[in-house]
Amino acid sequence: MTGTLPSLGCSNTPVLKERGQREVFCGLTGIIWLHRKMQDAFFLVVGSRTCAHLLQSAAGVMIFAEPRFGTAILEEKDLAGLVDAQTELDREVARLLSRRPDIRQLFLVGSCPSEVIKLDLHRAAERMSAAHAPHVRVLNYSGSGIETTFTQGEDACLASMVPALAQTEARELLLVGALPDVVEDQALALLAAMGITNVRCLPARRSADAPQIGPNTVFALVQPFLGDTHAALLRRGARHIAAPFPFGAEGTSLWLQAIATEFGVAQDLFDAVTAAPRARAEKAIAAARQTLEAKSIFFFPDSQLEIPLARFLTRECGMTAIEVGTPFLHRDLLAPELALLAEGPVISEGQDVDKQLTRARAARADLTVCGLGLANPLEAEGMATKWAIELVFTPVHFYEQAGDLAALFAKPLRRRSLLAPLAPRMEAAE
Repeated sequence: MTGTLPSLGCSNTPVLKERGQREVFCGLTGIIWLHRKMQDAFFLVVGSRTCAHLLQSAAGVMIFAEPRFGTAILEEKDLAGLVDAQTELDREVARLLSRRPDIRQLFLVGSCPSEVIKLDLHRAAERMSAAHAPHVRVLNYSGSGIETTFTQGEDACLASMVPALAQTEARELLLVGALPDVVEDQALALLAAMGITNVRCLPARRSADAPQIGPNTVFALVQPFLGDTHAALLRRGARHIAAPFPFGAEGTSLWLQAIATEFGVAQDLFDAVTAAPRARAEKAIAAARQTLEAKSIFFFPDSQLEIPLARFLTRECGMTAIEVGTPFLHRDLLAPELALLAEGPVISEGQDVDKQLTRARAARADLTVCGLGLANPLEAEGMATKWAIELVFTPVHFYEQAGDLAALFAKPLRRRSLLAPLAPRMEAAE
């Protein structure tokens, strides 16, 4: 049931901490959605040919189409320290910027720690910023699979931007986290209807619209994986508006309510603005709930969306969570979610994939949410799965996408029920 706190939430549930082999994408993957969001930015990955192939195939964009990302490929002689890689990198960046005058922000993204690639990208970014200012600002962050997992790439990117943001004394709301433009516009429209108009976004669509930060800045996160960005904003003096994340009708309402309370919005105005979109969201969710209700779900750690999604599925879709795994559990960010998630599931942080596979096979949940590398083997064992990566690449935030979010989980269960009558025929044919 939504709207009420469970008698016992998961705030004090012991966390099963695991450290072992992981099955997740690296932080470079975040470039796929960030380069589409930030329209005058360019992401230059300093890495191997493997990194170049990963980005090209994951983005579905051919390099000759000149997307806003690329790879400065390190050869064996670079890694061996036989050439001056700094000089070569400076030359390639200068060539890139001369060919692409539309670039206003350049991110040097490390594919491995600096000890491996033999380059200090932080110092390189400072040097290049000085050389190409004021036209281009150069920043750096790590997308290394050794240092980051999947969605941490966005967190590292946004955290690298915060120290360079201008100072302001203005009272402003900052929405933090990359959203598709149409979804971001929906959020801004809802806030504007409540009279909250002094709103900035990080990341901004264009560098000229970059937010300013100061002691009167309050910020609301739209993604649960932004722990480093959260810490960077606090260091700049901004204040966090703690709230559940805007997934589903309930989560969106609670997120908006926290902001409305901060800005003194009258309750009758809040109700008038949210009533119609919330009703649409609840109606859309109800269609998927018919499939999801009373079904069990098991989350492998992948995107850090797992705890908010478990809250949404259990409270709004009637599912039962068996285990909710997350790569990292940031309690400062997830405390409101844990309070809403009813006691019962195992909460695990980190991953030891073999141990978790054993638990997943023993549980045999109706639906298992996992990465691409685990989905096919589990499907072959007769278990229904949902690709975790699809939950990041699909618009799922706020009221208008709530039904789509629920449908993403209902679809594999519906497919399985439709295929079930065909199974005996297929076995007979074999």
